[in-house]
Amino acid sequence: MKNLKTAALAVITLVTFSINAQTTKKVDVAKSKVEWLGKKVTGQHNGDIKLKEGALVFKGDKLAGGNFTVDMTTINTTDLTGGYKDKLDGHLKSDDFFGVAKFPTAKLVFKTVTDKGNNITTVTADLTIKGKTNPVTFDITVNGNTATTKVIVDRAKYDIKYGSGSFFDDLGDKTIYDEFELDVTLNF
Repeated sequence: MKNLKTAALAVITLVTFSINAQTTKKVDVAKSKVEWLGKKVTGQHNGDIKLKEGALVFKGDKLAGGNFTVDMTTINTTDLTGGYKDKLDGHLKSDDFFGVAKFPTAKLVFKTVTDKGNNITTVTADLTIKGKTNPVTFDITVNGNTATTKVIVDRAKYDIKYGSGSFFDDLGDKTIYDEFELDVTLNF
């Protein structure tokens, strides 16, 4: 009888551990992509930026956490070529925008994760850009070894003031909207 109780306790412990076990899956940065879209009164620009590293944490098959580092020095415009592209890339890397010489990385750390069903999870995360941290909330969809999301970032919260109507009056058609979009595909 004592051996049966010991065996039953071992099985219960193993099942409990298995249910509560967390698995960290490293993101394949070479196969993942982050595409950005910024809009202004007179149009828009888009491009990409590289992940430096990242991981998603799962509890069973449910997303439970994550953290990412973006290499801000890789900001790249994809809708322009030649001198115009070089000029915009340089301006985005300057102190007017992301100040990559002083702040070469940005970080995103999941804080709360809520399962919505159908492989969709709502995440609130701390996003740090230019040394300033603010919360962002977004839905992320996980299918197999791929996760996708769209994150809307308000640059004004990170003191990125250039061309912002939140900081300057009378910009007219020179106004650049504060919110920009990040379309993210993570492979792990």
